[in-house]
Amino acid sequence: MRIGVVGAGMIGSTVAKLWVDAGHDVRLASRHPEALAPLVTQLGARASAGTPADAATFGDVVMVTVPLNAMPGLARDLAPLLAGKIVIDTGNAYEKRDGDAARIATQHPAGSAGWAAAMFPRARWVKGFNTVYFKVLASEAHRQSDRVGIPLAGDDRDALETVATLVRDAGFEPVIAGALARGKEFEPGTPPYNTGKSARDLRGLLG
Repeated sequence: MRIGVVGAGMIGSTVAKLWVDAGHDVRLASRHPEALAPLVTQLGARASAGTPADAATFGDVVMVTVPLNAMPGLARDLAPLLAGKIVIDTGNAYEKRDGDAARIATQHPAGSAGWAAAMFPRARWVKGFNTVYFKVLASEAHRQSDRVGIPLAGDDRDALETVATLVRDAGFEPVIAGALARGKEFEPGTPPYNTGKSARDLRGLLG
């Protein structure tokens, strides 16, 4: 599968490596793609770099992993390019970092993912990969038993199943919570957040 990754920080670069290792083609994006050359070299021939628009155009699935306060600007540039595409939103609202955007997003009826998704009305939005520290993602992928769970929420069932497959390819176990609004149940400050819980334990929390 062709996957675009908009935001090549800790989460984006870590998950990109896991997907490249699983045989997917990944295009990482930055406003300065030339700065990604060392990472692309490290990841190998299935990895490439480009602008956010390049990654959005390239990917059958696009992971958006940027600070929440960057979403409005990103939407102005990428919303038309992401129409009809599956988007994985890794975002979390941190008031110290995101300011007013964090307060507004957390007050949205469907949580921060619902707030972000509303800016990309034709994208097939899935919240995921937001609960596990990047070092845990790197060290615990493909462990032999009781795999780390990755909770997912979205309103498009087929999109959820596609992302669930990518979660498995990365070496984790998907836990589908349900509709996008249920993403509020695994945002910062909730029991599943930043715990690295197993899929079994997450299912007990999320039902």
